[in-house]
Amino acid sequence: MKTALFYGSTNGNTADAALKIQKRLNTDIYDVGKLKNGDDLAKYEMLILGTSTWYDGDLQDDWDSFMAHLKSADLSGKIVALFGLGDQEGYGSDFVSGMRLIYDIVIEKGAKVIGSWDDSGYSYESSASVIDGKFVGLALDEDNQSELTDNRIATWCNQLETSLKECA
Repeated sequence: MKTALFYGSTNGNTADAALKIQKRLNTDIYDVGKLKNGDDLAKYEMLILGTSTWYDGDLQDDWDSFMAHLKSADLSGKIVALFGLGDQEGYGSDFVSGMRLIYDIVIEKGAKVIGSWDDSGYSYESSASVIDGKFVGLALDEDNQSELTDNRIATWCNQLETSLKECA
């Protein structure tokens, strides 16, 4: 299945996570801050979308600018997986909530989302990205739990590979 990872990163943490995921899954990779349009979205059957959350649940700036392209893309029949970075101690009231903003768009546009992630092992007040006790995608916290990132990525990537086999 032709797969690409699209991410936006301000301070480098999301870019680092994206590269780790890209290496594990052998995907194409795009920094949404460098894209002029959303044409590349149409080239792939599976999209992995990664963002950090800023302030009170806001999207990372590059994603904020790219959302118009995502909203106009035809995602029907595509498989999407999400990952998000946040600070559960400093911004615990909106931990990784940026993922939900992307999730809502891709669902509305007809994509099938895989890769939900259990919210146990985190200490946050609330998150818009939690549905029925699970994050809509992989949640990472480089500020407070960076030692867990590599294992979380490996486990999530294995989960995605299993889900894709079930979708086939």
